Amino acid sequence: MTRVLIVEDEERIAAFVEKGLRASGFTTTVAADGDTAYDYAHTGGFDLVILDIGLPGRDGFTVLRQLREARMTVPVIVLTARDSVRDTVAGLEGGADDWMTKPFRFEELLARVRLRLRTAAREPEITVLRSGELSLDLRTRRARAGSRTVDLTAREFVLLELFLRHPGQVLSREQILSHVWGYDFDPGSNIVDVYVRALRKKLGAERVETVRGMGYRLP
Repeated sequence: MTRVLIVEDEERIAAFVEKGLRASGFTTTVAADGDTAYDYAHTGGFDLVILDIGLPGRDGFTVLRQLREARMTVPVIVLTARDSVRDTVAGLEGGADDWMTKPFRFEELLARVRLRLRTAAREPEITVLRSGELSLDLRTRRARAGSRTVDLTAREFVLLELFLRHPGQVLSREQILSHVWGYDFDPGSNIVDVYVRALRKKLGAERVETVRGMGYRLP
């Protein structure tokens, strides 16, 4: 059985994640503070760690840093309410394999758990996504359009990552909302269009195509 360590001090969220993972066939253990999390993870008995940042005792950044200093290679997905670019970059450069912000959809978390487990078992980790002259560095959270380096906000980064992981595929506004924001907006909201326009302004108008009546795609 695949064992997942859930490090979360908010009982409601920990129970939600644990219930979903167990229903999907995983064996789970919950740690509610950083000291316990480090002790559990350091045993080497887990295949993946889901790690909150704001924890009693050692915070998540400290747990992550100490695990990597101890040469523990267990995949770590950070699941946190913090969504600033600075925190995200610090976490990824500190050794996190992925970063998700709350609120979140369990389906997306499950997909990322499975992806990280496959990556750890069989494949070298992909750190740069590319499509033509457009690239996105998943570690530094920066994009390049031709010779230009482009700084992105946290939401712009997740939106561009979504497009780059599905090149040529038409993504509906509902799919984008679910993946990037994690919960349903007012159906009349134009938030997706606003962020697509922001990406076009930074990367070039030709980078994201509008497919009328369907959504958007990366050509």
